[in-house]
Amino acid sequence: MTSANIYIGLMSGTSIDSVDAVAVIFHPDRLQLLGSHSHVIPEELRRSILMLSQASGDTVQLYGETDTALGVLFAEATLAIMSKLSLTADMIMAVGSHGQTVRHRPPSGTALGFSLQIGDANIIAARAGCPVVADFRRKDIALGGQGAPLVPAFHHELFTSSKQNRVIANIGGIANISILPTNGDCSGFDTGPGNMLLDAWCHKNTGNAYDDNGNWGARGCADTFLLNRLKSHPFINLHAPKSTGREEFNLSWLEQQLTGLTLTAEDIQATLVLFTAQTIADAIRHLDADIDEVYVCGGGAFNGQLMAKIQICLGEISVQSTAKLGLDPNWVEACAFAWLAKQRIDRRCGNLAAVTGASRRTVLGAVYLP
Repeated sequence: MTSANIYIGLMSGTSIDSVDAVAVIFHPDRLQLLGSHSHVIPEELRRSILMLSQASGDTVQLYGETDTALGVLFAEATLAIMSKLSLTADMIMAVGSHGQTVRHRPPSGTALGFSLQIGDANIIAARAGCPVVADFRRKDIALGGQGAPLVPAFHHELFTSSKQNRVIANIGGIANISILPTNGDCSGFDTGPGNMLLDAWCHKNTGNAYDDNGNWGARGCADTFLLNRLKSHPFINLHAPKSTGREEFNLSWLEQQLTGLTLTAEDIQATLVLFTAQTIADAIRHLDADIDEVYVCGGGAFNGQLMAKIQICLGEISVQSTAKLGLDPNWVEACAFAWLAKQRIDRRCGNLAAVTGASRRTVLGAVYLP
């Protein structure tokens, strides 16, 4: 290994379960994943994040405390993967930290948009002893964009095929798709909830953080009336560019949709699986391009019931995990933020205006020195 050619990516998504950390070397023709680490978010900190994500619960005091605590946690995750791989600070070119989103309000009409990620990058830089790139979304919003999704640019770099029209479906808390036709173009957008409602409903009814392989929900039967009610949310039929988050799709919203219905908890979970699957599949089937194959990354790739429903909805279009393309679906998004850090250090654009709706491409992120 040459000096300072390694990038670390840190990702904490809308599921708020852990910080994913990867160490990566970017070769001219490939990505080399040196190792990965998952750092659990303590329950007390998770509760603080959820409270900050609700307009009724946020305070400046809570914001400051949680921003600092997350900075310490992200630093711990960085040091953990460095220790695991025997990496020293002088071997790290930069750490790309997505931070934890606590509010995402993209521009709408005349309303100014914003997207707020916390997790003090100064703390990461000071404790890890290497540069940190963070605050990836706000420059895109300053240029009129949604600030999301940002991963399609990385998917385009890594997964484009000259022979097959592909879609990469990233199913985290929110689901988004990257459309990668053979001509080298790229577009993408959020489709709606991914695991967010599935996890929230499972936790409320079973105490488990998620429905392992979808087995609990598989005991129920999807309800058509509830499914159609869920799909009537205005976001689902919006035209791209579009992005969403916990502000729109959350447990309180779900419980409102259940008003007047008598369904078992398992039936509701089964309906949520179909809701996620159909909104992803509908978005793919309504594309202008004929898609040959779909590759799934994020936690949704490990939900066998969800994967099976997506496959049924898409018929003959192949649906597989990104593991088939050489990258474990667990680590794709963290690798994306390592790549975005590299783009910033190299002063190269990180967004795609066709995806976010920004007025132009731009360099993303701010650099925090140790």
